[in-house]
Amino acid sequence: MSIGNLISLLSGVALFLFGMALMGDGLKKVAGSKLEVVLYRLTGTPLKGFLLGTGVTAVIQSSSATSVMVVGFVNSGMMKVRQAINIVMGAILGTSITGWVLCLSELGGSGAGWTELFSTATLTGVISIVGIVLRMFSKSQTKQHIGDILMGFAVLMFGMSTMSDSVAPLRESPFFIEFMMKLSNPLLGILFGAIFTAVIQSASAAVGIVQALASTGVIDFATALPVIMGIAIGAAMPVLISAIGANVDGKRTAFVYLVVELAGVVFWGAVFYIANAIFHFSFLTMPMTAVSIAALNTLFRFVKVVILLPFTDVIEALVNFLIKGDARDEVPAIMQLEERFLKHPALAIEQSRLSVNAMAEEARGNLAEAISLMRGYSDKGYDLVARMEGTVDRYEDMIGSYLVKLTGCELTGRQNEEVLKFLHTISDFERISDHALNIGESARELHEKHLTFSEQAWHELDVLQSAVQEIVRLTTQAFTENDLALAARVEPLEELIDNLCDELKLHHVDRLQKGQCTIQIGFVFNDLLTNFERISDHCSNIAVAMIELESDEFDTHQYLKSVKELKSADFTRLYEEYSKVYSI
Repeated sequence: MSIGNLISLLSGVALFLFGMALMGDGLKKVAGSKLEVVLYRLTGTPLKGFLLGTGVTAVIQSSSATSVMVVGFVNSGMMKVRQAINIVMGAILGTSITGWVLCLSELGGSGAGWTELFSTATLTGVISIVGIVLRMFSKSQTKQHIGDILMGFAVLMFGMSTMSDSVAPLRESPFFIEFMMKLSNPLLGILFGAIFTAVIQSASAAVGIVQALASTGVIDFATALPVIMGIAIGAAMPVLISAIGANVDGKRTAFVYLVVELAGVVFWGAVFYIANAIFHFSFLTMPMTAVSIAALNTLFRFVKVVILLPFTDVIEALVNFLIKGDARDEVPAIMQLEERFLKHPALAIEQSRLSVNAMAEEARGNLAEAISLMRGYSDKGYDLVARMEGTVDRYEDMIGSYLVKLTGCELTGRQNEEVLKFLHTISDFERISDHALNIGESARELHEKHLTFSEQAWHELDVLQSAVQEIVRLTTQAFTENDLALAARVEPLEELIDNLCDELKLHHVDRLQKGQCTIQIGFVFNDLLTNFERISDHCSNIAVAMIELESDEFDTHQYLKSVKELKSADFTRLYEEYSKVYSI
């Protein structure tokens, strides 16, 4: 094999890998960047997980990429190891689709006339022309992505053709023939396939190269089987690398891929070679083609996963044994945001949404704890409020940093809106928790200084506290469920709370003048009113952000001005409804 042929082979591999990546990315974008989210949300049963793992991998054409995503799911707490096992096995089967796509390179038609239209070169040329026209001249983003798919397919096929042409002289090479004969030794064949695939980090590309080498006519069944088994093991390398820095369950998920592949190779090797020792199969010397290699690869993977699917529990127990540790001792999973998902914006946004929802619930819970201290103070309760406030602060720092990184990724219009909504609201949830801590501090001051409100003041505060807890409940539920109807109920209640605070201040002044309250208790009373009013303001900000971003606008002041000046029938009705519930 000359230097020119070697360079041609390497360039063919490069084009093959690039075309595969371009086609996979285009398919994901045409699917609306929802494949990853579908993979996460619809894996409730083992069969669903297996089928979705197969389907998603068939689209993105990489079992390693699917498995790396699943490692991210488990590492972030979005999925359990048991669920991940079925998806990984589906991914192992789904990656075999690429081999069948490459069989198109076997299409003939080298003669003259109409048969030439069905040759690989002609089909690749036509597809590339259509692809570049869509990519360069179409204004529709979807059509541009379809152009990417077609261009990726054309580049992939051209790379495959280049590889096949570059290895053609090897059929006359005694060294190559001798080397391939050595690979018929099961141990050497498996070792070669594993090392080769671990280096290029793509099982699909490794199988494609074997299909190209098959065009020399030197590869027979006895050589192809161990090499394909080795390719399966080597494909675990990028998944294992992705687990570096992951938590215990993330590492266990990465090892699922290796365990499944090793178990499959052991089963196939034992059954096939024992049977061959007894029956002496005659087809071992059969020359392999691209089609027969694709069929063998698919059969090997299908039989392996079908046999192992019922043993999910055993696989889970085995990876738990191999990777020691207790996942419960680690940072709460919901507090982790996966950097791996930045390559998959839909997943990153879904994970951010779950984290912001958890932050919202934490802030709401913190307010409830703080209010309970008003009538039943304890140092333990105050410490809990302080710890919860610290947790909400960490949420804000973590989510804010992650979202800023996410804004640097390629996002759709809808995804940009989601990120903008999260950025606008996390500071409001954090401020609600801050005010909850302030309320806890007021409760501590009352306790330490042995201060108490008059009976009338307590009654007024109870009414106001109930209204504030209701507006926080409404806001949190509206946000977590993305319910705009609930969000629209926030502003009327916010105005009522503002009016209640003004009314309570007047009542407090009246009590001061009558000597029913002291100036010292008055400072605490006013601090509480200020905190309750600020909490309702932040709830208003969150509801407004939801409503305005849904209408592709974001002018909070203009929205609030129009709502309060126009006072629609719905606004008036809701205000009157709340006025009856929260009357002093």
